[in-house]
Amino acid sequence: MSDTDAARWREERREAAHAHAEALERRREAESARAHAMILEFVAYAKVHGPAPEPLRVRTYDGRQRYRTPLEGWYLRTDETVAIDTDGAFYVLRTPPSLAGRLRGARPEPSDPPLVIGAGGKDGESVDMKDALARLRGTA
Repeated sequence: MSDTDAARWREERREAAHAHAEALERRREAESARAHAMILEFVAYAKVHGPAPEPLRVRTYDGRQRYRTPLEGWYLRTDETVAIDTDGAFYVLRTPPSLAGRLRGARPEPSDPPLVIGAGGKDGESVDMKDALARLRGTA
């Protein structure tokens, strides 16, 4: 293989990798948009029919401490590590332990919601967004 052929092959591989990464990102964005639509539908339902939102707390990574947040909403997992707020924002409620967290509480940042919560985790730790929301509605 000549240097020109090798350079062309490397460029083609680079372009293919870039195209693959873009396709994965588009797929992730589309899934997140679908999950967000489900969340907004649930929030509208819950504001009329319940369940009532509750104060949300953040757990430390080791699970030993919980810190208050300014948020109200609904936990999507029974271990209370993932939730949505009353505006439909999605949160992963984990943080490192800190004195500031104990004293002032925590302000988690919203993230893009997935269609499968905990995907890629241990067996039994993932749950479909639609199933988590159905459980909150009491229709699961």
